[in-house]
Amino acid sequence: MARPSPLSYRPKPGEIPTNPGVYRFRDAAGRVLYVGKAKNLRARLSNYFAPLQTLHERTRRMVTSAASVEWTVVASDVDSLQLEYMWIKEFDPPFNVRYKDDKSYPFMAVTLGDEAPRVTVTRNRRIPGAKYFGPYPKVWAVHDTIDLMIKVFPIRTCSDSSYKKAMQTGRPCFPGQIGRCGGPCSGRVTIEEHRAIVDDFVAFMSGGDERFKKELTARMRAASAAMDYESAAGFRDKLSAIDAVLSRSALVLGEDVDADLFGIAEDELSAAVQHFVIRGGRVRGVRATTIDKELDIAGGDLVDQVLQRAYGDAPASDIPRRVLVPAMPDDAAELEQWLRLRRERPVTIQVAQRGQKAELMRTATLNAQQALMLHKTRRTSDYVARTQALTDLQEALGLTEAPLRIECFDVSHLGGTNVVASMVVFEDGLPRKDQYRSFSISETTDDTDSMHQVLTRRLAYLDRPDESDEPVPDVTSDDTVATTRKRPRFAYPPQLLVVDGGRPQVEAAARALADAGHEEIALCGIAKRLEEVWLPGDEYPVILPRTSEALYLLQRLRDEAHRFAISHQRRRRKRDITSVLTEVPGLGEARIKALLRHFGSVTALKAASPDEISRLPGVGPKLAASIHSHLAAR
Repeated sequence: MARPSPLSYRPKPGEIPTNPGVYRFRDAAGRVLYVGKAKNLRARLSNYFAPLQTLHERTRRMVTSAASVEWTVVASDVDSLQLEYMWIKEFDPPFNVRYKDDKSYPFMAVTLGDEAPRVTVTRNRRIPGAKYFGPYPKVWAVHDTIDLMIKVFPIRTCSDSSYKKAMQTGRPCFPGQIGRCGGPCSGRVTIEEHRAIVDDFVAFMSGGDERFKKELTARMRAASAAMDYESAAGFRDKLSAIDAVLSRSALVLGEDVDADLFGIAEDELSAAVQHFVIRGGRVRGVRATTIDKELDIAGGDLVDQVLQRAYGDAPASDIPRRVLVPAMPDDAAELEQWLRLRRERPVTIQVAQRGQKAELMRTATLNAQQALMLHKTRRTSDYVARTQALTDLQEALGLTEAPLRIECFDVSHLGGTNVVASMVVFEDGLPRKDQYRSFSISETTDDTDSMHQVLTRRLAYLDRPDESDEPVPDVTSDDTVATTRKRPRFAYPPQLLVVDGGRPQVEAAARALADAGHEEIALCGIAKRLEEVWLPGDEYPVILPRTSEALYLLQRLRDEAHRFAISHQRRRRKRDITSVLTEVPGLGEARIKALLRHFGSVTALKAASPDEISRLPGVGPKLAASIHSHLAAR
């Protein structure tokens, strides 16, 4: 029978209500550590007070760091959503997810609160009464769009001081003198006429491009029919400018679709979000955000947090009719109602599952995966971060010196076959790809045996005689000086060995070090599920802080070793299947590639019947029977 949690502040079972509400964990100093919401407070909080050994490691760290828990009952699930967002924003709890915009993105802003609104490029999202478009990935992209748009909608671009001076003196501002400002100060339009042009500009940028194209096309044809060719040429130039703007953002969904799409890539500690702003079926803006996760949060729960972040302070005009997400949050209905109250019109949350939406979601997810990889790479490539990582590793693992040379090993296989392993090398926190090694393992019982074999083979190189250890000749003598070969880099001992895996893999590696007589080399393993760091002989793992540079370095080592092992396995599998199939009469390169794509390995192909093989295009019954008999004879 499991023992109850030893947490002294645990409420009595009858004290926690079953109503919806929001709860806060605080530490002894009163600081809010974590804020969460629940449809049933008693059921949700009981999960935190389960036996400690059953909790996720980071959840266990949160509840043991806390000294009290409190809750507030609300009338509905939507109210709990609003209160949760308000408290997270107010207290910034360390165990809630942390958002980091990759950069301060430029926006196009139209200052609708001004007497004569102007269009400008800004990173300030707090201009009173302004309408924003974007964000744009590059400043020059916003300027180029504005340059094209003012040819069609000649609105004010000058600064407020220039506009005020021009209106007082009656002389147009400088942009107005060169035809780049169409405000009232230019004398060509009144304030009312200018406001109408601004409204058209905003409508176009909000997705009403087809209406303006049809209107301009009709007016161009009418002017041409009336032989007013100068006006027709003006309308033609405006159409060209509109086409140039539209060509910058391809039509990805239906022309009447306004939606926001969120692509998410994540690992145990971080996530990257790509937010595509789609208006009129076109991607009008993209925002990238990275997230640090302290507690174990993924899937729908992460989507919940992302949507709260995206729309918590957003104006109603920025909330679309449709929100496309990779996974449906548990409280999707409450989120829809919350967004509806903010937008004052219905909002639908959907999972992009098929068609153009699914294709766009794959694009956003791919961008998120690249952003996540870049986020982690930047931390390990920065000199200060690398130095901190090595120092943190030294302290966390109890090493006598910083591990300047680290080797990481990973074992990969395909259903127990094609077993391979990889060794990647980092020196001073950076990869040394010229020293990577791959290993083929012909016979093994399991992953731990494979790890023992690979390390035994690698450590054998440390004991090989080295010519560079011979006495150095006296270069001042008259005797002939013989040059010696430099010590091979593969023979240098590492200060730290890292294995991909938990306690079993670490113990197998420790046996290899003991058998080779190199127990002076430090050893650890990183387990992917909980990102725990295991040391040989220890009953419990080392838990590095979420923001630790050392953890990011170990993750990078592990991920690089896994990537290198998979790449080697794929090359070997492709080579094996190609060499076998080239021996089949009548089987050419194109058909071999088709078989490789379909079956993936010789083992799978051997298990297939002639009928299954003949289903591939270009492979008839006779050739299928030949392939089957050839493989069966081997």
